[in-house]
Amino acid sequence: MDRVRDAMISDPRALPESASAQEAGRVLTPPEVRAVYVVDAAGALTGVLTRKTLVAKVVAAGLDPRLTTIGGLAEQPYYTIEAETPLDTAFRFLEEHDAERVPVVEGGRLVGVLSRSVLQRRLAEDEEPAGDPDSAPV
Repeated sequence: MDRVRDAMISDPRALPESASAQEAGRVLTPPEVRAVYVVDAAGALTGVLTRKTLVAKVVAAGLDPRLTTIGGLAEQPYYTIEAETPLDTAFRFLEEHDAERVPVVEGGRLVGVLSRSVLQRRLAEDEEPAGDPDSAPV
């Protein structure tokens, strides 16, 4: 049975807690990047930082983005999923929580991101094509 690790996006964009808000802003500049993951020195996921959080906690607060580190800015992720979770269980989890993407962890360490659209494609590829009943062997 396939696991989350087989469908996840490996090496997600992550920054250390000591990175500056300015560095995070650079990562978040492309429109397709919705969040940056924040990790500690051991690679454990400590939070998620979005543009909205960066604007509210740095820009609106008048902090210097070059001197403000992101460790204290990041929010706890709503959900995480373990790399060894079966894909069908992961799909139900994403559906139940209406999540588009979820950080994948292994022993608390960030190892990937599971995207609903990638998972749907992967599950569709794994399905057996429906046979034509008229072409069944006799």
